[in-house]
Amino acid sequence: MRIAVVNNFFPPRVGGSAHMSASLAKRYAAAGNDVLVITAAYQGAPKVSEQDGYRIIRVPAFTVPKTGLPIDFDLSFTTMVPGNRRRVFRLLHEFQPDALHLHGQFSDLSWLAGRYARSRGVPRLLTIHPLLVSGNRFYSAMFRLLDALIVKPVLKRLNPRYVILDKIGMDYCARRYGTSEQNSEYFPIAVDTEQFARQPVRDIRVEQAIGDGPLIVSLGHVIPLRNRLPLVEAMPAILAKYPRTLVLIVGKVYHAAFAERAEELGVRHAFLVRGAVPKSDVPAYFAAADIVAHDLNGGCGMASLEAMLSGTPTIVSVGEDNYPGIELRNGENVLLVPPDDPGAVAATVLDLLDDPMRATEIALRQSELVRRNFALDMVADEHLRTLEKLVAADVLRR
Repeated sequence: MRIAVVNNFFPPRVGGSAHMSASLAKRYAAAGNDVLVITAAYQGAPKVSEQDGYRIIRVPAFTVPKTGLPIDFDLSFTTMVPGNRRRVFRLLHEFQPDALHLHGQFSDLSWLAGRYARSRGVPRLLTIHPLLVSGNRFYSAMFRLLDALIVKPVLKRLNPRYVILDKIGMDYCARRYGTSEQNSEYFPIAVDTEQFARQPVRDIRVEQAIGDGPLIVSLGHVIPLRNRLPLVEAMPAILAKYPRTLVLIVGKVYHAAFAERAEELGVRHAFLVRGAVPKSDVPAYFAAADIVAHDLNGGCGMASLEAMLSGTPTIVSVGEDNYPGIELRNGENVLLVPPDDPGAVAATVLDLLDDPMRATEIALRQSELVRRNFALDMVADEHLRTLEKLVAADVLRR
């Protein structure tokens, strides 16, 4: 098959959506398919390049400037650049894809490519990520409005087959976009296990003079959807028993409410902010940690699954039924807390620090859970089978 993978976000940009797009493109190519990635230009990355058996074309994009406000975003838009509609349509026309795999329901590049595919009857698969949710009332209302006024009408016109990653996503998409079992597939996040097959050679504790006290790594951009506030508000109780505990936040800070709250609670000294790091460095950060805590506002994204795979105890905030067909057992093969619950976070962290042997046993079961159910090769094969069915159905219709 000739598969076009489309996403505004793609490496060298970091983030779950970007890395998932790249991992699936790599696997599609390894399976013998002709793969073209179309993405937005970013920070001097080459306009045209090849890697892992597929070609990447980066189209011009408008990057949202930094505002200096308490909330900022690293966003790029392609539809705002004159000529991009013709450019994207020409690229797809020259490539002649059998199917498109679009990523991100609010990726305007996916919208452009989806319009091309819809107008020419090319099958299109759309992965929904991330979900626009927030515990903050203002942001929640803004996200609902965005979904209702912009995203839902666009998706209705594109009429793709959806890929939804978990139960939270299933409920969200049914409620906001009107998806159902008739137009959706439910595949878990694809995790590239190869990256964690080798022991990291870097010692993050030594490099950053962290010492040997308890270390919680929280890896991922700080945004309203993952604001770190439950972790901040759990820290007074954690520090009361383990005063040398540090939290290392690895990722760009686009939403600084956590730092302000940490100052108010007198725990700011316990938080270190590293900033974004290359994906190749991620295993070393997980290896340095006693605990990983990232998805505490509801969810379990790629960073958390990679942390679980690495063999580090990882706390997430989903229900035991979050992945259809995958059995999650809290305290056995996963560590679950309710969303936005600092008390539960503190209790779970203290239980792990109190009983290192139990923490190690749970971490090993978490790793096996990810390896058995989320490995890239298995999840990518499910995607490929779906794409093949869509293409076969399209041939029959013609």
